[in-house]
Amino acid sequence: MPQVVEIPIELTQFQLPVAVHERLQFLLDRQDEGIALTLLERQEAEGLVEVAEFLSLIRLRARRVAEQG
Repeated sequence: MPQVVEIPIELTQFQLPVAVHERLQFLLDRQDEGIALTLLERQEAEGLVEVAEFLSLIRLRARRVAEQG
């Protein structure tokens, strides 16, 4: 039986802070320009992408629940 997990409304509206989003964009732009990222920069970028994807997934699921509700 599927388990229902309630998501606080505040979390569904949370976005990356502007400075964090800009840092991620900076790292991705450098990579796109062919500049090799250091190991720490690559790990930072990967972590930020995972957080951004997680937040997008939460918002999408919250919208689906709201549409069905």
